[in-house]
Amino acid sequence: MRIFVTGATGWIGSAAVNDLLAAGHRVMGLARNEPAVALLQKQGAAALRGDLDDLDTPRRGAQEADAVLHLANKHDWTNPSESNRTERAAVEALANALIGSDKAFVLASGLLRPDTSRPAFETDTSPAVGPESLRGGSENLALDYATQGVRSVALRFTPSVHGAGDHGFIAQLVAAAQRTGGSGYVGDGTHAWAAVHRTDAAHLARLALEQATPGARLHAVAEEGVPTRVIAEAIPEAVGVKTTSIDPADALTHFGFIGRFFSTDMTASSAATQATYGWSPTSPTLVEDIKKGGYTT
Repeated sequence: MRIFVTGATGWIGSAAVNDLLAAGHRVMGLARNEPAVALLQKQGAAALRGDLDDLDTPRRGAQEADAVLHLANKHDWTNPSESNRTERAAVEALANALIGSDKAFVLASGLLRPDTSRPAFETDTSPAVGPESLRGGSENLALDYATQGVRSVALRFTPSVHGAGDHGFIAQLVAAAQRTGGSGYVGDGTHAWAAVHRTDAAHLARLALEQATPGARLHAVAEEGVPTRVIAEAIPEAVGVKTTSIDPADALTHFGFIGRFFSTDMTASSAATQATYGWSPTSPTLVEDIKKGGYTT
C-alpha cells in the first residue's frame, strides 16, 4: 500500500515510517520544511511539503494514498485550545477526503476514560466529545466516519512512548530532577502510568493499517501501569540525584506543567489488542530505558 503519514518525522512517526518501509509499503510523509523532506528521503520515503495549517495539502495526500496514518499534533501546552482546533480540523479534512473509499484512516489518540479507578479498555468510549474537548474530540469524530465508507481506527498511545531520544513526559521528569536535585513522585507514588516503547508502538500502527476494522480502538500499551514512585526511583541511577516525595500542592512548582498529570492514574490494558492483532511488545521497558541512560544523552 501507499501510506500517507502526518507527523512522519516525529517521535513515533519516524519509527512508523521505518516499520512500514521494512514491510514493503510505500510511504509519503507530510513535511513542514526542507530538513523534514531530507529526512524522509533519507529513509526511503516520499515527501509532501505542507503542514496542518494548510488543509489542502494533507487532504491531497489522503486522496492520493491507499491509507492514512495521522500522527501529527501541535502539542502546544501553552495554547491547548489552538492544538485542539487544529487537530479537529485536520481529522475532518482527512476523513472527508476518504469518504466512500473504504481506505484505512488510523489516527493517534489518548487513553481517556471517565472511570480512573481501573485500567482503560479498548471497549471504553472516549469521553472527549466536541470541538472544545481534549484533542478537539478527534477520536469520536473520526470513528463517526466508519459509517461513511472510511475504515477509521483509533490508535491510543500511552502517556509515555519511550526510548532513547524521547523528549516527552519522562524527559520532563528527568529535567525536573536535574533542576531541583530531587527525583520526585507525588504523595505516596502509587499512581501509575501505562507505557510502550516507540518501536512497539510503530509496529502496532502498521498492523492497524493492515488489519483493523472500521470503528476499532487499539491500545499501544506494553506495560499496563508503572507506579510513579518506581519511575522516580529509576531516575537517580541515571542522573545522580535523590528520590523524594512531593506534596500535591507543590507538584506544579517541582515538575512544571507535567505536575498536572504525574499525580493522575493513566493505566490501560492491551489484552484485546494483543489477542486480535497478534501484537506482542518485545522492546525494553520504561524503567530499563531510564536506567540505561535513554534520557540523559
